[in-house]
Amino acid sequence: MGKIVVYCQPGARQTQCVGLHDGKPKIQLKAPPVDGAANKALINFLSELCGVPKSAVTIELGASGRTKRVEVAGLSDDELGRRLLALA
Repeated sequence: MGKIVVYCQPGARQTQCVGLHDGKPKIQLKAPPVDGAANKALINFLSELCGVPKSAVTIELGASGRTKRVEVAGLSDDELGRRLLALA
């Protein structure tokens, strides 16, 4: 299982990975930070990016903050990081 710490910016114009923020991949999320909408958008984004079902993506820490530790079943830490940074 791949684990990575990401920095999320909800309420953006579109959902995308835009580079690094303090050494962590920065993901802009179109969804607002209301009622878990941004967390759902992050799970959807990562599941599509990694080609895994949404159930394989888990937010382990930081569900209510901008910095989150995410786990994706079926990928290594390195592969997950490479896929995110390839988009930036």
